[in-house]
Amino acid sequence: MLKQPVHTDKAPAALGPYSQGVICGDLLFVSGQLGADEEGNLPDSVTEQAEWSLRNLSSIVQAAGSSMEKVVKCQVFLTDMGDFAAVNQVYAQFFPVPCPARSCIQVCALPKGAKVEIEAIAQI
Repeated sequence: MLKQPVHTDKAPAALGPYSQGVICGDLLFVSGQLGADEEGNLPDSVTEQAEWSLRNLSSIVQAAGSSMEKVVKCQVFLTDMGDFAAVNQVYAQFFPVPCPARSCIQVCALPKGAKVEIEAIAQI
């Protein structure tokens, strides 16, 4: 099965040697998205970062011909688990019920000093 990279200018470019997303079969794997705007600038608040992270994720999902309704799994990385409730409030605005399966993990640091990063798997 061939893998097909997905790229959109509506989300920040990858910070390293990886694709924003990859299609394999009928699944899309979206790389972790920091909460940065299109130019890579990070806002200060975790809620703004969560919103940008999910906007970026949504842009990549759409570029692949899918939608947020078809996201089946997310993984959320936080540098402070104390931000869990605030991120959940933003997250809930992006996913219709039934929400995708999800895990949330506290990490000691994220690239560029980000507070949140979100990756996903979606159906095509």
